[in-house]
Amino acid sequence: MKWLPKDLDMFLSSKEYVDTALVPLSPLSFGTGIKQSASSMEFMTILTNEMERQFKGRILLMPAFTYLSDWDSALKMELVQDLKKKLLDEGVRHVFFLTSDAEWKSLEKELEDSLMWTPSIPLEHMDDSYKKTVIEDQVKQIMAIFIQKWRGSIDKE
Repeated sequence: MKWLPKDLDMFLSSKEYVDTALVPLSPLSFGTGIKQSASSMEFMTILTNEMERQFKGRILLMPAFTYLSDWDSALKMELVQDLKKKLLDEGVRHVFFLTSDAEWKSLEKELEDSLMWTPSIPLEHMDDSYKKTVIEDQVKQIMAIFIQKWRGSIDKE
């Protein structure tokens, strides 16, 4: 389900089945990094939309957490932790953050296994069929991680 009124109606009526929030983390740069920033955001948007499609009825795709790439890591971590806490307090059982920003890899432990990193693949010059194949491959890898984390939480109960 996406962060859209019609999907949120469905979410509210079946909240007990939608136990996972997926939050894309997207850096925003200007100047020399503007094109890379846009490419990364395009990739993350397509990837998370496909994840939502595959897991419709199980995950809620949140709007991207967009931040300036030169923000202090502590500030970004504080804001992301606040968002995670709010979602958990609202009854979401799993919160996954997905990013292609390598800076988050150093903060992985602080997010207690809820961060997933994937390299950004520039899609700009790919034809549509190859783009689709690349995204499908990435989705399969990330889906396996989701399933592993869901199973891990069942084992802990």
